[in-house]
Amino acid sequence: MAKLPASLIIELTKLLGENAVLTNSLDLAPYLKDERGYLESNCSLVVRPANTEEVSITVKLCAEYDIAVVPVGGNTGLVGGAIASNGIIISLERLHKIIDVDALNHTMTVEAGCILANIQNAAEEADCLFPLSLGAEGSCQIGGNISTNAGGVSVYQYGNTRELVLGIEAVLPDGRIYEGLKALRKDNTGYDLKQLFIGAEGTLGIITKAVLRLYPRPRTSITILAAIGKLDDLLALFHYTRSTCGDRLKAFELIPWLALELELKHIPGIINPFAGRHAYYALIELTSQREDDYLQNEVEVVLEQALEEGIITDAVIAKSTAEAQQLWKIREEIPTAQNKEGGSIKHDVAVPVSSTVEFIQKASQLVEAEMPGIRICAFGHVGDGNIHFNLTQPVEAEKEAFLQRWGDFNRIVHDVVVSMKGSISAEHGIGLSKRDELSHYASNVELDLMRQIKSALDPHNRMNPNKIILLDPT
Repeated sequence: MAKLPASLIIELTKLLGENAVLTNSLDLAPYLKDERGYLESNCSLVVRPANTEEVSITVKLCAEYDIAVVPVGGNTGLVGGAIASNGIIISLERLHKIIDVDALNHTMTVEAGCILANIQNAAEEADCLFPLSLGAEGSCQIGGNISTNAGGVSVYQYGNTRELVLGIEAVLPDGRIYEGLKALRKDNTGYDLKQLFIGAEGTLGIITKAVLRLYPRPRTSITILAAIGKLDDLLALFHYTRSTCGDRLKAFELIPWLALELELKHIPGIINPFAGRHAYYALIELTSQREDDYLQNEVEVVLEQALEEGIITDAVIAKSTAEAQQLWKIREEIPTAQNKEGGSIKHDVAVPVSSTVEFIQKASQLVEAEMPGIRICAFGHVGDGNIHFNLTQPVEAEKEAFLQRWGDFNRIVHDVVVSMKGSISAEHGIGLSKRDELSHYASNVELDLMRQIKSALDPHNRMNPNKIILLDPT
């Protein structure tokens, strides 16, 4: 671990206070490991500024000392985007104020360290909806969500985080503050600069505040779990649901039997909603802003047609909020159940919705040929084409030996994805873990443009260096 200049630590402590500067190993520990536990930062200093000005002060000092900075939010990322190799970590956790909620303009202005669930609750208190929803919403921070362009379960209806941000404030690599907190739907005054920082994973600047887009709060909702005998029938069910229910369709998620089987084994409180097992399940949620919108009528039309044509074999409709939460728990606990079962090689990919079934079938055939006995847990957001193609180690396999094959399976799976004009990272970002994969698959033009942008904004490569792309690939 590289030793930082003592004078830097003294200056930061003087300017920000002792509570903002952490050097003790016990205090540092929660900030150093990634969510999956595979990567660990090599860092001896964490700074916890309390506002944008203190972030700016910290970045300016680090620029003077030629020290790299790595911003950290809730530390729930899955690709090593918040891993520091020397330098310092800047935690945004103390920037947690909800500054303003404008229910009429349908906007909310927040600091970057706000927990996503707190933002959702604040919107609901104003009779509005902030639709970003994902498994880590109780601990992830909105700055990290914006920096990774997070997806989640509501993308089909509301779009990615990029579509939910109207303005941002960010500290640039030299410490200057970009002030772009506009709450406007229309603004054609030159380049849309906020888009440079959304999805950039802190490599171009540190997002400190944001103006978020709100929506009318749904008045009614309904959740269904439909059992499917053959994967080939999945898209027919999606088509029927979308055609019948239109913009009421909020989410359409795929769950394989293996996922439910592992949850029944490892996750307390999980129950099988059906008497037996089925090969696949579709978790469907409909919402409406109208209180008199009786969604069950439309659902019954879809289910009756699907049953009649043999597309589904059974279905359950949640009769209460508690039952709906129980069905969603099946979807949300899949990664935890996989981790408890042993080694899990994960792929967050996207293909056109029409290609989702073909992708799962083709990739499954190839990985099974590569490793007989491997267990495929392909699940996720069918409505927007984002499949989490996760591979669970064969029964009795050795975990570490299995995980050593991650690179081999990346090549197999990602080759299929790219052949279908898909994306090797749908919603988790690139970070450190997928940097080499991006370099392998992106065109020379794409890589060159990314390097030009990075060099223009961060010419000394101090802002979250070596994530997404290397400035000097040699």
